[in-house]
Amino acid sequence: MIQNTFKRNNVHIRGNGKKPLIFAAGFGCDQTVWNDVFPAFEEDYQVILFDYVGFGNSDITAFDLIKYGELSGYVQDLLDICETLDLKEAVFVGHSVSSMIGLLASLSKPEYFSQLIMIAPSPSYINDPPEYYGGFEMKDLLSLMDLMEKNYIGWANAFSITLLNNTANADVAKDLEDRFCSTDPLFANTFAKACFFTDNRKDITKATLPSLILQCSEDVIAPRVVGEYLHANMPNSTIAYMNAIGHCPHMSDPEETIFLIKNYLLEHSMPLIGEGVGNLNE
Repeated sequence: MIQNTFKRNNVHIRGNGKKPLIFAAGFGCDQTVWNDVFPAFEEDYQVILFDYVGFGNSDITAFDLIKYGELSGYVQDLLDICETLDLKEAVFVGHSVSSMIGLLASLSKPEYFSQLIMIAPSPSYINDPPEYYGGFEMKDLLSLMDLMEKNYIGWANAFSITLLNNTANADVAKDLEDRFCSTDPLFANTFAKACFFTDNRKDITKATLPSLILQCSEDVIAPRVVGEYLHANMPNSTIAYMNAIGHCPHMSDPEETIFLIKNYLLEHSMPLIGEGVGNLNE
């Protein structure tokens, strides 16, 4: 199982510490989006990086349209990685939709995790007035999916600019666009539908682990009101407001992202060396 899971999800383990720390990329990206972040944790943690099936260097022969048509498919892959490595009390860092994937995994197997770090999270992207404002009307997301199917390159260009929402970071937007364009549209479209049409508002109220919500400035995908909704409804959560603009602070402002994660872990007395290594050295 170790070999199959490692190959399927392109798992890589780095670092000199024993406390596991998992980085999970958001929609349409792979583990290389953490290249400016994870080295800052290598001295104190055992850093675990992976790709969801269909992205990066994952095993695309493992792609299953039904399994990965729902978030549960990606959750299961994360749980498989944790089981294979026999992880206990790992810190999970997830960007965007991966924040919810980490939360769902922690509800299923809380023993694998100790804390959740949620970067630009959203429990639901669709407005549901008057109780909830997610940032998008249903027709907007349907139009986005339609553009994705009819003009994938055009969608990649427009969506990457929307994600960054900052002309000063045009190079990062181009990086994102290139990542989207290098992905098979079938994989990207399948993940997009699982991501944008899910509603995890009921799940966040069941959270048991301490969590940090990193709320970006001027984030079109997960506006400030969404982060505040999460903080208000998610037990044991802490929210930190970032100066970083847009939806991808780990790419546009890695220093601030690193500082806030480290500061949170230190404030909450997370041991830098601990048990829970399991099969990491196998």
